[in-house]
Amino acid sequence: MSKRARLAQWIAETLDILESCWHNEESPPDMSHPEPLDGLILTVLSQHTNDKNRDVAYARLKKQHPGWESAVSAGYDSVLDAVRPAGLAPTKARRILEILDIVLRDFGHYSLLPLAEQGRDEAKKYLLSLPGVGEKTAACVLLFDMNLPAFPVDTHIARICRRIGFVPEKTSADEICAIMEREVPPSRYLGGHVNIIDHGRAVCKARYPLCQNCAAAVLCGFLKPDT
Repeated sequence: MSKRARLAQWIAETLDILESCWHNEESPPDMSHPEPLDGLILTVLSQHTNDKNRDVAYARLKKQHPGWESAVSAGYDSVLDAVRPAGLAPTKARRILEILDIVLRDFGHYSLLPLAEQGRDEAKKYLLSLPGVGEKTAACVLLFDMNLPAFPVDTHIARICRRIGFVPEKTSADEICAIMEREVPPSRYLGGHVNIIDHGRAVCKARYPLCQNCAAAVLCGFLKPDT
């Protein structure tokens, strides 16, 4: 068996174990927004913060500006005030307004629904051209809001892929994304992604991994001598 085939088998067996623990492939969570632009703005707010702060900032923004026309009309100071809970508010407010201007220019209204119809490659290319949108943000919008194949790599997924040994410790998140999209069947992207995140939050924690409670320990190269 080739090295790549062994890696694909290793990843598949690990995903099978995590599915037996968290069941997100069997019962995929609905994390989508009817309008992909809403998902994009939410994901921009999620950068360098936690989900709680992101959600508070997004709720404040939508309460003050139910439509994106309102946010643009109100301007930078209003958007800045709304998104403060997400941190890096000056940068995020500026990027949000820049994105809204570009989307309006390109599509004639504040919607990315037409982009989703162009297919995965074109949609990803466009998303990556937007200010402040990198591989992770683009992948989240593709997977969750456009129903297009992508495997976002956040801190939990990057940590677990390195810790188990799928990739070397210094492998970047973008490189991990490319490997997971290559080796994991697209049908497993959503559930597998969420299973790994759930496992990272509950068991394979950043500072104190609970290796003794890990169902995937048999496949992991990280185990400490005292666990």
